[in-house]
Amino acid sequence: MPGEVALIVGVGPGLGSALARRFARARMDIAVAARNVDKLMALCQELQALGLKARAYACDATDERAVLRLFDDVRRDLGAPRLVSFNAGAFMRAGVLDTPVADFERCWRVGCLGGFIVGREAARVMLQQGGGTIIFTGATASLRGGAMFQNLAVGKFGLRALAQSMARELQPRGIHVAHVIIDGQIKGDRPGYRAEQCGADALLEPDAIAETYYQLHAQPRSAWTLEVDLRPWVEKF
Repeated sequence: MPGEVALIVGVGPGLGSALARRFARARMDIAVAARNVDKLMALCQELQALGLKARAYACDATDERAVLRLFDDVRRDLGAPRLVSFNAGAFMRAGVLDTPVADFERCWRVGCLGGFIVGREAARVMLQQGGGTIIFTGATASLRGGAMFQNLAVGKFGLRALAQSMARELQPRGIHVAHVIIDGQIKGDRPGYRAEQCGADALLEPDAIAETYYQLHAQPRSAWTLEVDLRPWVEKF
């Protein structure tokens, strides 16, 4: 896939950075986007040192104008993205009675509405170029809502429904839409939290997850995956 452009929306030190490095190993040009662009500069410099094109962009995925500007800027700087991964999310653990409407709405806007805006704009670009891959990052909460996890589950349920609807509409037009359920804590998200409880084997390695994302993009269209779930080998499910 040398020369293709990958856009990753929602990049932190864990999965987002691992995706950028994995796509870069395939000699793709990399665009990374987050609200705080300063945190992305070291990653871009790392990729540029390998002789690759890598650019960082500030973007609030819940702001339609900001997302439109993001896609315009990426196309101007690197070219039309052939692979778009949406990883943005927000979560505040709280009981139903203790959850302000503003907090609930913010989590939904980041985790679900942002996915719709980014996915829609990715589809528009990819239809113009005859195909591409859109990958949405889900979670255990995509399948079941836990106590005190409504702020996460509602957005993740909606994101999964979005992926299913988009796949059925866009797959016949050459766009591969996939939804990845991350059933567990990713190493680097909250350092030490789950490792202290269950041991290091209970954490998902970001690089291992990123390999699955790349393989989804590389799949032949005669056997596309809509949904895949990933979990550590010690995880109970």
